Order: sequence, then C-alpha cells, then structure tokens
Amino acid sequence: MDAEAAGVVVAVRANVDWSALPTLGVGLGFRPIHRSEIFLYRDQIHFLEVTADHYFDPVAEKDNELRLLAKNFAIIPHGLAMSLGSAEGLDAEYVAEFTNVVDTVQPAWCSDHIAFTRAGGLEIGHLTPIPRTRASLRVLDRNIATLKQSVSVPIILENITETILFPGEAIEQAEFLTELCEQSDVGLLLDVTNLFINSVNHRYDPISVLQRLPRDRIIQLHFVGGHLRDGVWIDSHGDETNEEVWQLLEEVLKYAPVKGIILERDENIPPLAQLIPEISRATQLGSKYGRWAAVHD
Repeated sequence: MDAEAAGVVVAVRANVDWSALPTLGVGLGFRPIHRSEIFLYRDQIHFLEVTADHYFDPVAEKDNELRLLAKNFAIIPHGLAMSLGSAEGLDAEYVAEFTNVVDTVQPAWCSDHIAFTRAGGLEIGHLTPIPRTRASLRVLDRNIATLKQSVSVPIILENITETILFPGEAIEQAEFLTELCEQSDVGLLLDVTNLFINSVNHRYDPISVLQRLPRDRIIQLHFVGGHLRDGVWIDSHGDETNEEVWQLLEEVLKYAPVKGIILERDENIPPLAQLIPEISRATQLGSKYGRWAAVHD
C-alpha cells in the first residue's frame, strides 16, 4: 500500500474525541409543515435535525430552504437509506448525495441507522433489522469505513424498532452496540422510544441494556410517542410522548453525557406551538442533570 492510500486508512480510522463534541441542547426533527413557524421559536428550539434524503439533488427551492435553516440553526443531517447493514456495500450515488448535504451544512456530526434498506439491488422501502452476529459487525465496519472516506464529521448510528428477531442471534444487544462503537469508532443516536418499545414487545428491562452501553458514546437521543395496537407497541411517530418514554429519557440523561435531543413527529403533526411543551420538558430534564446550562430553560 502506498503512502497516500495508507493515509486514507489512517484518516478513516482516526479516533474521535467524543467528549469534545459541542453540546447542542434540545431540538426538533424539521418537517416542511413547520417551515413558516419555526423561526418564531428559535429561543426554545436549539437545533434541527433534517432528513438528508429530502435534499438530495434538490431543486432551487429545497437548496435555498436547507441553506436558510443552516443560517439560523445548528443542523444535524440524518440519513434514511444509507443501508449500512447491506452485505453488498454502499450505493456510491447515495453516499455522494449524503456527503453533499453534510458539506453544505457543516454539522457537528451526522447520523443514520443500524439497519439495511437494500438487498440484492432492490430497495426494501423501510428500515429492516440486521442479525446481531459477528458477520453483521464486519459488514457494518466495512460500510462505515467507506462512508468515512467521504464525510469529514463524526458518525452516530441509531437503534431501530426490532419488528423481527432473527433466530440464533449470538450477540446480546448492549454487547453488539458496544462492539460496534469500539470497532468502527462511531457514536450512538439512542432512540429512547425504540428502546422502550423493543423492551416491552420483547420483554426485557431497558435499564439493564442502557447501563451496559458505553455512556460516552451516547451522543444524541430521539424521542416521540407511540401507541398500543392489539397488545403491541407501535413506533408511529404520531403521538405525544408517553410517560414511560419520559421516565426512560430521564434515566438516559442521568446516565450519559448526552449532547443533544431531538423530538420527532411524522404523523398527526400538530402546529409547532403544541410541540414546544415537549421540547421544554426535555430541556428542563437535561438541565436537571447538568447536560446543558440552565440558561436553555
């Protein structure tokens, strides 16, 4: 391997100083329905998470929207379909589009999911769990290394709802996430709602999982309400946050030096004023545990 190629590998594998990442506070997953309202709440909304895919090869209006948001808020790009769990590797065009969004907004970090959305060249159309195996860890590591050759900011990855459990999984959830963080030098976007839903649907204690995760890698959180359907919790992204999720969110803030929290809402989206109380409650919880200054309250 020549010196230039070796340099790429070193750059890809360079360790992130996770404690040095900026503290962003509490924000909102941006949805276009709130475009006209969001500037009224800049004191309460400390940063925005944008769906990176919505700004791929954008028309002028979308490009201008992204640049306007970035001028007024700290922005974190969140990918939907990187498909880091795909054994066939990453789609080069997707990586290029994602990287362009990252370069445009210059975020503190970027994020995607521990999942696959593509197999055999076909788009599945939703986030699909991956088996928790050594083979999956190798696939993730290879794909993350590829992504790191393009994006220049730290990468954090989100746990998804486990709609299925693969038989014969060899690695327990907390151990799998810990090994992923250590081998690939990524952080965690811990979706607290997903952790709650999985724990109820699959009957385990979420606190026991939480307390075996590397606390310094829990960089950002997601939260939103779900609902019960035929005895099963559904991650609908369409309800007010339920008290069980609030309780778990507080436990996470007590445990980990979280840098930012995002409230998501994708269905039954109300006027922004109706979401501000949830954002304020999360802000107050973070202040309670010293995650950001009380001035954010």
